Amino acid sequence: MIRKLKTSFEHIAITHHLLRWTLLTIPVSFIVGSLVALFLWLLDKATELRWQQGWLLYLLPLAGILIYFIYKYLGKNAEAGNNLIMEEIHEPGGGVPSRMTPLVLGTTVITHLFGGSAGREGTAVQMGGSMAALLGRWFKLSKQDISILLMCGIAAGFGAVFGTPVTGAIFALEVLAIGRMNYNALMPCFIASVLADFTCSAYGIHHTAYYITFKAADSSNISFLHFDYLLLGKAIIAGVFFGLAGYFFSELSHTIKNYSNRFIKIKWLIPALGGVIIIALTTVTGTRDYLGLGVTNPEPGSVSIISCFSEGGAGYLSWFWKIIFTAITLGMGFKGGEVTPLFFIGAALGNTIAMITGAPVDLMAGLGFIAVFAGATNTPIACTIMGVELFGGDYILYYAVACFTAYYFSGHTGIYLSQRVGFSKIEQDNSTVNKTLKQIRDKRINKDKT
Repeated sequence: MIRKLKTSFEHIAITHHLLRWTLLTIPVSFIVGSLVALFLWLLDKATELRWQQGWLLYLLPLAGILIYFIYKYLGKNAEAGNNLIMEEIHEPGGGVPSRMTPLVLGTTVITHLFGGSAGREGTAVQMGGSMAALLGRWFKLSKQDISILLMCGIAAGFGAVFGTPVTGAIFALEVLAIGRMNYNALMPCFIASVLADFTCSAYGIHHTAYYITFKAADSSNISFLHFDYLLLGKAIIAGVFFGLAGYFFSELSHTIKNYSNRFIKIKWLIPALGGVIIIALTTVTGTRDYLGLGVTNPEPGSVSIISCFSEGGAGYLSWFWKIIFTAITLGMGFKGGEVTPLFFIGAALGNTIAMITGAPVDLMAGLGFIAVFAGATNTPIACTIMGVELFGGDYILYYAVACFTAYYFSGHTGIYLSQRVGFSKIEQDNSTVNKTLKQIRDKRINKDKT
């Protein structure tokens, strides 16, 4: 009898917990989903205008200077972006300012309007985190509850901006610490991501559809797993290169940012010079394919994420040039996310690997799409689920193989320096545990100097 009463009380407590967090996440989801819808609409308009008015690219240095002074006089700690949100989740302190939302929204649109190579996830996550923090203060929540609500903001922003609600929830749990997930926020993040995606879609926002049409022959002897041994081997090898690409992108972005701030004393010259370099690179390469998001491109024969899913849809070095353009754009002070450029880099690299190895182009492009992202963010589970949400579940084994392999080969680095190491990727190596990627990177750099 006593055991039955305890069980009843336990389920009543669980029900109360879920109802409470559902009520808390509804306003977060609605606000973030609405802001993401506005952001995506503005981004489309800015991109279309840049396509129509090619001369806007030559104002990119002035746009960079404008962004610098906006953050200098209005930004304060909002300049830290996604890393600030992660730090507040780990160790609540000064809080995430609500001004982060209009600042990152406006400056990201400016970056894209004038041709900067950037993404959109960073903006969506920052808007989600800052709005969640604002509501947490209004509701007078405890620090622990605000941390969970911040995770809900990340999930809502990510799920809504890509139309991947399950991925958004898992990403918010997985991105905070390498190798460790906090299930305390599982249902709140899931509810927030689903409702935010629903809200964004309700405004008529349509996400890009991707297709993998290849049908693989089954050479396995396992009844419940269908795969081709040779193709699986190619996916493993590709995963190594996807991880290395994620590593290269992360390290190059951080290196450019660090050296720019160290050697350029007049700080507004950093984005100005970055804009000049982007213009110069565009002239040298003879193409504008590597500007902006790169999801689509109206020019015939151009390289885009969509084109990478077709044979001949990317050059052998398209992935490399996108890394260079994006690392300079973000490393030298422009605003936006890294994830959509990582999609481009991965899809283009997958296209190249497919052309060299004879693997199916659309499948390999899809694997690169999610696996380079997995390596650069250390979120292999979320990226595997993203493959299912974007491309369908037929090739989930290939998704997992590519993402998990890329995760290991990206090493202890990533685009989010406030990300912590929960478990080391190297067996019996505890020197990195509970340290941030910034601490690990700084230690490695100082060791190399000596």
